Amino acid sequence: MNKTCSKGEVIFREGDNGESFFEVIKGKVGVYAAYGTDTEQKLTEIGAGHIVGELALIDAFPRSATVVALEDTELAEVTINEMRAYFEGSPDKIKFILSELGERLQRLTDDYTDACETIRELYPVGEERKPGIADKIKKFVYNYNLLSKSKQPSAEFLREAERADNKDGFAKTVEKYSKGTVIFREGEPGKCMYDIHFGTIGIYTGYGTPNEKCLTTLYAGKFFGEMALFSGETRSATAVALEEGTMLEAIYMGDFEEIFAKNPTKIESIIKHISFRIRRLTYEYINACKMIYDAAEAELKNSVNDELKKKAQEYKENYYG
Repeated sequence: MNKTCSKGEVIFREGDNGESFFEVIKGKVGVYAAYGTDTEQKLTEIGAGHIVGELALIDAFPRSATVVALEDTELAEVTINEMRAYFEGSPDKIKFILSELGERLQRLTDDYTDACETIRELYPVGEERKPGIADKIKKFVYNYNLLSKSKQPSAEFLREAERADNKDGFAKTVEKYSKGTVIFREGEPGKCMYDIHFGTIGIYTGYGTPNEKCLTTLYAGKFFGEMALFSGETRSATAVALEEGTMLEAIYMGDFEEIFAKNPTKIESIIKHISFRIRRLTYEYINACKMIYDAAEAELKNSVNDELKKKAQEYKENYYG
């Protein structure tokens, strides 16, 4: 359903239940935290050809920001229940929505990686802190103050959302792999994503090196490899079959319309999977920001105490010799 908003009109508010997303057909909207208060902050602007409120794709959940029309704006509003009809009318929108979600996931992943690197710089092992760390701390302290005020998903919500499995149905290319097969390697271009039909997949960084680390283990009914496909970036990790006879369906960008025509539930599952990853990563990003925030608070307290001790010593020396 298309709607027109005048300049300055609020499209939805922080805290509202998110039951739809919006495609900006014409015009421009602003995304704000704490809109209309003394601490109001514009987070970003979104123009024609992009979507906003996309995390409603996973379920009805309180909005984390307020969206306002910055000029006369035309929007297409799509509820969760209307999503299938939206794609049936315009199958090309499937790749559009998935690319938008993939872009957001990539940006959030970059922010989270930056936060983790900042934590490592805050607590170096046997080294001094790098110069310029104070500016990084300010960034993440600000983000924590901003994001922690919105209603973030609970651990229970995240656990229940993760339990949702992919549905059976039409599949493209399904292949069987032996235990230990490397499906793709860190640093390779991402040409497709995968749906696990049977078996187990391990996702690693530094695979085959002394720094090898298993990030997660995935089972039948889960997707992986989507971020490189949608973002155009290289693979950020290595995927390895951990079970004999692991069966994977390779899904390419050109496959989505055919899959939707024959098994629309699978497309909905992919979209919900990416939306869930975004929400989960947001949760982890806020926790990382909190670690930095707590470190900054502790250092501030220590510096104040040091200053008070210094002043007390000066007072003692001046008045008591």
